[in-house]
Parts: sequence; C-alpha cells; structure tokens
Amino acid sequence: MPPSSWFPPSSDPTELKRRIIQTVDELSERLLRVSHQIHADPELAFVEHHAAALLTAEIEAAGLSCERGVFGLETAFESRIGSRSGPQVALLAEYDALPGIGHACGHNLIATSALGAMLALARAVPELPGGVRLLGTPAEEHGGGKEIMARHGAFDGLDAALMIHPAGVNLSTMPSIAIAEVDVLYTGRAAHASAMPHAGINALDALVLAYQGIAALRQHIRATERIHGIITDGGQAANVVPEHSAGRFSVRARDARALIALEARVEACFQAGANATGAMVEVRWSPVRYLELNTCRPLAAAFQRNAEALGRSFTPLDRLPPEALGSTDMGNVSHRVPSIHPMLAAAPRSCAIHNPEFTRWAGSEMGDQAALDGARALAMTTIDILFDADLREAARQAFAQSKADASLALRTGTCV
Repeated sequence: MPPSSWFPPSSDPTELKRRIIQTVDELSERLLRVSHQIHADPELAFVEHHAAALLTAEIEAAGLSCERGVFGLETAFESRIGSRSGPQVALLAEYDALPGIGHACGHNLIATSALGAMLALARAVPELPGGVRLLGTPAEEHGGGKEIMARHGAFDGLDAALMIHPAGVNLSTMPSIAIAEVDVLYTGRAAHASAMPHAGINALDALVLAYQGIAALRQHIRATERIHGIITDGGQAANVVPEHSAGRFSVRARDARALIALEARVEACFQAGANATGAMVEVRWSPVRYLELNTCRPLAAAFQRNAEALGRSFTPLDRLPPEALGSTDMGNVSHRVPSIHPMLAAAPRSCAIHNPEFTRWAGSEMGDQAALDGARALAMTTIDILFDADLREAARQAFAQSKADASLALRTGTCV
C-alpha cells in the first residue's frame, strides 16, 4: 500500500485541490510546530537566522533542495519544484518581527502558509505543468528585503507571486500605500546647561522643532498620506546641552509620485529645525521605497474562491474605513509580476496588527487555522494558475493594463 501522501498523476484541478487539503491536514502538526517556534523567537529584519534555519530544515526534511543566502540577503532562501519551463509561480514567506512586540504582524503565519503550500504541492501533485518556487523574503518590517531581492533577479521570469497576511478580517487584498523611511541626525555643541547654556547648540531642540513642524504639516496633507516618527536619541544628561539627537520617521502616500512630493515637504521641516538652532542636519533616506500594492484582480478573485471553499467569508473592500491603510514591500513585487497579498483573519475583528494583543493571536489556535487555511488556499490558487491558461491570460492582461494606467497617470499628473 502506498503511503497516504502518495498520489498518482492527475490533471483534474478539483481532484488536485482535494489532495492539497488532505496533504495539509497530514502536515499540520509539523507546520504548526514551525509556526510556534518562529513565534517564540522573534527576530528583526536581516537577522532572522533561526527562522530561516527552521524553514530550510523543513524543506530539506521533505526531500526538496534549498539554496540559502540567495539574491543578496544572508537570511533569504529559495526552493524549487516542477519544471523551469511552462508557467512559474512563486510562494513568498516572511518571517521577521517587530522590535519590542514580536510577531505582532503575524509573520510566523505568513512563513508557515507558504511553507505548507510548497510542501503540499510537492506531495500532492507529482507532475506539475510548470514550476513553483518558495522564496524566503527577509526584512519586510524594515529595509525592503523584497526590493533588494528583486534587484538581484529574484522575481524574474514569474507568471505570479503569491502570499497571505494575517489580519482581523478576510480581505481579497490589503489596502496599501507607498512608504519611505528616513533617519535624521542633528549635531550641535555640548555645554553645561546651567553654567554656560549660551555656549551650546542644542541638537535636541532642532529635532523637537522639526517634529513640531511635521505635526503642523499633518494638518495639510491628503487623507491617503501619513507621517509618523520617533526620537531615537534625545541626549544623555539633563544638565548637558545635547550635542547629538536623532529620529526615525516613516512617510506614506498613495503612490510613488505623491510620496516623492511629500518627502520634500518633510525634509523642509528637518532643515527648519537646523536653521532655527544652528545645528547641522543629516537626512538619510532609505535606499528602498515600498510601493503601493498593484493587486492582480483575477488572481485575487481565484484566491478568494478557494478560501471561501474552505469556509471563510470575505469582507468587501468598500466596507473598510478609508483610513485603514498599510504598506508592504510586496508592493514592489506587484509592480514587476502579477501578484496577490490577501488577508486572512487570524484574530478578532477588533484586534489591530502591530499591537501586542495581535502577537498573542498569532500564536493562538485562530492563528494556527489562518496559517493552515493560507497554505491550502495558496496551493489551490497555484493549481489554478498552473492548469488554467485562461486565468494566466486574464492575469497577464490585467497586469499589463495596470501598468498602462500607472504610466498614463504619471504622464498626466492624475496620481498626485
């Protein structure tokens, strides 16, 4: 008798999806063990060594090859199944965490869903009419890991790129805007704050004035724009005029063109702080901007149908509050390849991501279910893409039209 995980060749998508569901059930204990281990040991962007080791070990334990340290990042990896000819689909895993609050974005669930989809496809579909790549993509929370990987060719030759993200609701895509990160550093002159304050140049005052300028600017930006930041260095002693200060800010806008315009206004606030105090200022914009998501609607619809077949109900996007906007470096992938970034409920609707409460839900039974449903739906959607030429053509046309629309908006100025 063959083991339960062995299946004869088939090209019937309905049968293949049934096999996928069965296989994820069989793998569930292994998958959730990986999810919980990543959750218990949160690692920040670019240093996700434990998570990458766990994931690559599971890939190799399943008999698949895996290449580590790929596409310019030490903690990135790639595994392939199927053929390098025919349609090509990538499953994307994220596994970095947030400072202080761990996996409050649920990246342990993202990694587990992508891993589960890959392992299920490898077991359940012996003959693929194309190829599937599992890509470990570090540094989503900070640093734009996917953009770095893209510049090294990670997403070349793909017909589709797929991932899920946990949330408090099921959505066909994430409402997304572009983002740029910036560090600002001020240098003044130290002096005794009581005996010789006139001899000092207060770097903290410069940063506070810039912060207040940005706070005033917030009243006069668009509803699709955001500016927020923190002080990372405010001085060392109250009785010393601070010689150094530093802050980190995030600037968000609807699209890349609007983002560039807003960046200039923010930088003017930084310069104003320097002008007012006499401090010197250094502004360091991140070399990577996160672009807005360019969701491929035919692929998103296919994913939603598959997730609904698993019993999930989706919230229409027009029912979301207009201010519910985030950013992701998956946006950078989506401007290169037809892509989806659906959201699966892993917590109650009232629980927001980037919150310590969401960290707890990411390690809960509800989080576990989202990871497993994500694995099933990603694998089922991969089958749709590989076996349905009409879906691939619809995705190709939708992607081409979105690029044409973006080009037109850029030329006419309608995207500002």
